Amino acid sequence: MKDFFIADAPRFENAAVTSYFVLSSLQIRDRRTGGQFLSVTLTDKTGSMPAVMWDDFQESITPCSEGCYVKVQGQISRYQNKFQMALQRLRFAAETEIDPADYLPMTHFDIDAMWEELRGYVLNFANADLRRLVFAFLDDPEIAAAYRVAPAAKILHHAWIGGLLEHVVTLVRVCLATAPFYPEVDPDLLVTGAILHDIGKIRELHWKSSFGYTLEGQLIGHINIAQGMLADKFRQLDPFPQKLRVLVEHMILSHHGKYEFGSPKLPMTPEALLLNTLDDLEAKMQTLRNAFASAAAQGRGAGEVTDWVRSMERPLFNSRAYLTEGATPEEDITAAAGERTVDEPVVREDAVEEPGVVTEPAGGSLFD
Repeated sequence: MKDFFIADAPRFENAAVTSYFVLSSLQIRDRRTGGQFLSVTLTDKTGSMPAVMWDDFQESITPCSEGCYVKVQGQISRYQNKFQMALQRLRFAAETEIDPADYLPMTHFDIDAMWEELRGYVLNFANADLRRLVFAFLDDPEIAAAYRVAPAAKILHHAWIGGLLEHVVTLVRVCLATAPFYPEVDPDLLVTGAILHDIGKIRELHWKSSFGYTLEGQLIGHINIAQGMLADKFRQLDPFPQKLRVLVEHMILSHHGKYEFGSPKLPMTPEALLLNTLDDLEAKMQTLRNAFASAAAQGRGAGEVTDWVRSMERPLFNSRAYLTEGATPEEDITAAAGERTVDEPVVREDAVEEPGVVTEPAGGSLFD
């Protein structure tokens, strides 16, 4: 069973390890000096690590594909301040050899408690039509089962089991705290949009052994999937007020904010504009937390910026850690509730270069 996790890499730098992982990406690439090599991404619940296999890999990967479990033997090294593994051996691993709980990261919060909190917000709606619309989703057994455990993304913010629910509950809290400052906004309509804006992700994503996109997700996308799900519920709830139907649908279609970000429409109502702004903020803050956790795992000091964060097109800087460096616990600033310490898997395709020759580790093999 698994006894080495991605998060353990700093303690095993330049050491040989043998462990199980999910193969979350697999590519055969051309070497600059001729020939080919295998480039993969190894994933477990603590993060992801790029790995390469230079020789004799064709037979090893024959039964493998993205999302399968593998057992590998390799040497940990650091390149451009990121850990990677040079593989000597790789084989397919049967599900009987692994514990699925080792491979998918999970929310740090109680899913049942978050679910009841979300339902409580809907129970407090003054608008009965919006209440019955949202409960048409939350009371649907198939939708509810997926909504409770789905990730919010494959790699970016809230990419863990329960991530979608965690993201939505946090977003609803922020919406309710913000709405009183803007009398133009209908709070029930805003919260309806917050709860339903990403509902299509329960069909856009899969999360069995790793996170990825379904065929429906790749061909249609979660915004269009959500529009179809809304249409189904409106038919079930007929008669439903036409004005509310249009406003709810507009929030779904515009919540990405810009055409280039995949929004079929730009936000045109107060609720749609606020939903887009707060949704973007909530996602960015989680991305920021992930970047800080990754920097800490790499051993970076409080006065250093993070690596370049591709989704935000900039490095980031942990001002709280910088201000409290060397402070006593009494002087430290209280950590934000829900801050994660698990490194988010962010792997660039060009992150692995051919290292120097890796020698075979001494001693016997525990691989088989």
